[in-house]
Amino acid sequence: MNDTHAFLIIAISGLMTFLLRVLPFVAFGKSERTPKFVIYLGRVLPFATMAMLVVYCLRRTDFFGNTHALPEIISSVTIVLLHVWKRNTLLSIISGTLLYMFLVQVVF
Repeated sequence: MNDTHAFLIIAISGLMTFLLRVLPFVAFGKSERTPKFVIYLGRVLPFATMAMLVVYCLRRTDFFGNTHALPEIISSVTIVLLHVWKRNTLLSIISGTLLYMFLVQVVF
């Protein structure tokens, strides 16, 4: 990759980021009220995104393999319990990931 190519990639990425940040102001103008569909999307999309991530992460789980998916199950349950207990998404995800890595590398 030459310098021109790298510059173009960075410039296009920067331009797209800028446009995506400006788009809501252009689309909604100076209206004082947020449209109802935007409020609805703000309420629904975080849960839909998390559900899609869970499905994506567990899509190739082999329940009939050597470990019978125990690392995945233990880590997933840990994430859910930690999140219900502490209500801290970052803590839940980091703890579950570290536990999964420990179980896969050391235990199983």
